[in-house]
Parts: sequence; C-alpha cells; structure tokens
Amino acid sequence: MGFIFSKYMNENMKNQQEFMLMNTRLQLERQLIMQNEIRERQMAMQVAWSREFFKYFGTFFGIAAISLTAGFLLALSPFYKLEDFLVTKIGAIKRKKPAFLLPIVPLSFILTYQYDLGYGTLLQRMKGEAENILETENSKLELPRGLITFESLEKARREQSKFFIDK
Repeated sequence: MGFIFSKYMNENMKNQQEFMLMNTRLQLERQLIMQNEIRERQMAMQVAWSREFFKYFGTFFGIAAISLTAGFLLALSPFYKLEDFLVTKIGAIKRKKPAFLLPIVPLSFILTYQYDLGYGTLLQRMKGEAENILETENSKLELPRGLITFESLEKARREQSKFFIDK
C-alpha cells in the first residue's frame, strides 16, 4: 500500500515539476518579448528624436553657414560701403560689421526647438514618427543575432553552471 501511495506521489511530484518548468518558461518568454517590445519602442523614439533634431540643426547650420559666408564676403569686398546701407546705429552696425548680428537668427532655431519640445507638439510628432518606424522600418530595430529565446538562455545557464561546478 505504501508503494502505490509513493508511486502516486512521485508521479504527482513529477507532473508538478513539469508544470512549474512550463510555467517558468512561459513567464520568461513573456518577459523577453515584453523587454524586446520596450527596447524597440525606445529605439524608435531615439531615431524619431534624431530626425527631428536633424531638421532643426540642418536649418541652423544652413543659416549659420550662409550668414557667416555673407559676413566674410562683405568684410572682404572693397565694392560695398556698408555705411550707405545703414539706417540705425547699434553696436555692430556702428562698427560697420552688421554680419555679426546674423548668427542671432540661427540661434533662434535652437530656442524654437526647445520651446516646441517643452510646450509645443514636438513630442506628438516624434511619437508619430516612432510609430511609423515601428510599422515600416522594423528591420532597423532587430537585434544582431535575433530575439533572445528560452533555449539560448537555458544553454548559457547550463554552460555557466558547468563552469562553476568544475571549479
């Protein structure tokens, strides 16, 4: 009688261990999928932020390059008399170098960017761009060796446990 009861307990314990292993595996796979989804969304937001920043910085760079080039050419040109074109007498214009005022214009783009980020619709546009990246450019978000699986983690765990057991 004890043998039958013991046999039943062993089978029940074996079934319970298999259930626990399956449950643990399922939970780990869900965690891995969730972490990958979070990672993909974070990467999409970073790419979207970079694209938005590039638009603002490109405008800033273009205007700064044009204004500095124009200022340099005006300073070198013997054909232009700046005092003929000046109406007001503020600092840079008084010194006959109004080109030094031009970098203020591109700097206003940085101010506008920061305002848009804090109070405007930049975050909504970034979210839309991130969703577009997730939908249409998903290949840019893939991991180098693919998604981590339960089997790969179990293999690494076994190798690590052999390493510690051998020592």
